[in-house]
Amino acid sequence: MKCLIIAAGKGHRLRSKGDSKPLVPLFGIPLIERVIRCAVEAGADDFFVVTGYQRESVCVFLDRLAKRLGIGITPIVNEDWEKENGLSVLKARDYLREPFLLLMADHLFNSSIVRKLVELPLTDGEIALGVDRNMSNSLIDLEDVTRVRTEGEKIQDIGKNLKDYNGFDTGLFVCTPAIFDALERCAEATGDTSLSGAVRRLASEGLANAIDIDGQFWIDVDDPEAFERAENALMANMRGKVNDGPVARFLNRPLSIWISRRLVNYSITPNQISLVSFLFSVLAAGLFALGGYFALFLGGVIGQFASVIDGCDGEVARLKFQTSDYGKWLDAVLDRYADAFLLFGLTWHAHADRTEGLVLFVGFLAIIGSFLLSYTADKYDHLMSRQIRQGRGLRIGRDIRVFIIFLGAVLHIPFWTLLLIAVTMNLETIRRLIVCRDHG
Repeated sequence: MKCLIIAAGKGHRLRSKGDSKPLVPLFGIPLIERVIRCAVEAGADDFFVVTGYQRESVCVFLDRLAKRLGIGITPIVNEDWEKENGLSVLKARDYLREPFLLLMADHLFNSSIVRKLVELPLTDGEIALGVDRNMSNSLIDLEDVTRVRTEGEKIQDIGKNLKDYNGFDTGLFVCTPAIFDALERCAEATGDTSLSGAVRRLASEGLANAIDIDGQFWIDVDDPEAFERAENALMANMRGKVNDGPVARFLNRPLSIWISRRLVNYSITPNQISLVSFLFSVLAAGLFALGGYFALFLGGVIGQFASVIDGCDGEVARLKFQTSDYGKWLDAVLDRYADAFLLFGLTWHAHADRTEGLVLFVGFLAIIGSFLLSYTADKYDHLMSRQIRQGRGLRIGRDIRVFIIFLGAVLHIPFWTLLLIAVTMNLETIRRLIVCRDHG
């Protein structure tokens, strides 16, 4: 689907973050790139960007971005960029003769919102606007937001000064070319060349649809305060991962998010972070094997730190649009190696304390149980996804296993730690086999 993005304004209220608003980086990614990448995720593949202020630098960036992403990006110049935004939309009239997405370069959003708009069937002459009906949305600047009054699925009125309203304009549209005619008719009748004016005219004809965004994330990044809210919201979205266990949710994730917020400002890649986490685990295992309580204690702390860092690779990948199937696979492989090193190092330490064959056997069971628990995780999580989301039951995963190793090292009970892991991991594996059998 084609997508039109308005990026012509000066954005003077955000000048403290950069001279060109579309190019202001948020966690290292320019605002307009975030918009384009989210639109690509939603199904857009051909882009038209209306530029104005600082258009040379914006066009140079868009040309490089198009090559990086392998998509078409056509810049359109609006010499009247200081006037109302409807004129920027009109500049694209000759390029768009079929339904298209209309987005703002400074409005960030979940791609699922735009996907919902893309899937909406429109009749000739109609448009649809994503409307936020969450009247207590803390990300909204009530002094600047455009307000919307709707009845059912139709827009009745729109404007910044509405007194009677029940929603907010997200700036996310799907339009037919009728929007261009509406802009011209509105300009001729009232001199209003704003996009809201055209939507108001179409609404009066029953042609403007309101699509509820169902409380999903969006924000207009218009000033430094909104920029900070956007940062906080994007980081908050890293929390609450469905498959997070209790240790990951309440201990590791808050710490990894704090670290990731700083890592995104550097050129380090998610795969490099995965490797660093693995190397910390190897270091911890080496300390376990050295013997002595201090080395055991230090190894436990470093192993737990590696578990925290292990969450940063995915967070940085999502924040910087660097997720990949290979990266997920690499992380999983390195985690299995890390588990083996940690448990073998702990077994070595325990066997040095009490040279019994039982220690080696328990250590072997701990390693096997950990591997099988990880092996069964995907199928189990898929079958039990609803229960996991609802928080029913305890999900035993790598976060708990590494935390048990940490506690066992700090408390100086390596053998009993191995025994606990061996029993717990193998019993949980058996339980999963039974649950998956009963659920098909």
